[in-house]
Amino acid sequence: MTRRDVVFPAGRQALYERNRYSPAVRANGLLFVSGQVGSRPDGSPEPDLETQVRLAFDNLNAVLTAAGCSFADVQDVTVYIVDPEANFEKIWAVVPEYWGEAPYPTLTGVGVTWLYGFKFEIKVVAKLPEMAPAV
Repeated sequence: MTRRDVVFPAGRQALYERNRYSPAVRANGLLFVSGQVGSRPDGSPEPDLETQVRLAFDNLNAVLTAAGCSFADVQDVTVYIVDPEANFEKIWAVVPEYWGEAPYPTLTGVGVTWLYGFKFEIKVVAKLPEMAPAV
């Protein structure tokens, strides 16, 4: 069995160990990032939606950075939105602050009824940077 090459952002390993999942796994030149939410330092949901979305992107960027990536390396995005009819426009007003320039990654949006107290979650697959050959 192959051992997973797990990526942990600084200062958050206990959160992932407590909840029994990996924030990201490197495999075959790709980085698979678990869904990131807008949690406060204690893990509770940020109540303000726009702040929650910014925190989710900040948490995502911390995982990407820990793997040597940035949002520019993201190829595929899945977002989960509670009550998208009411929340989509508010969320999408924040996204350009983090999204970057075209060409954009692929996107799948999923409306859900429950996210453990959160209203937004973002999950991505990124291409890992090419490593320079050893000399």
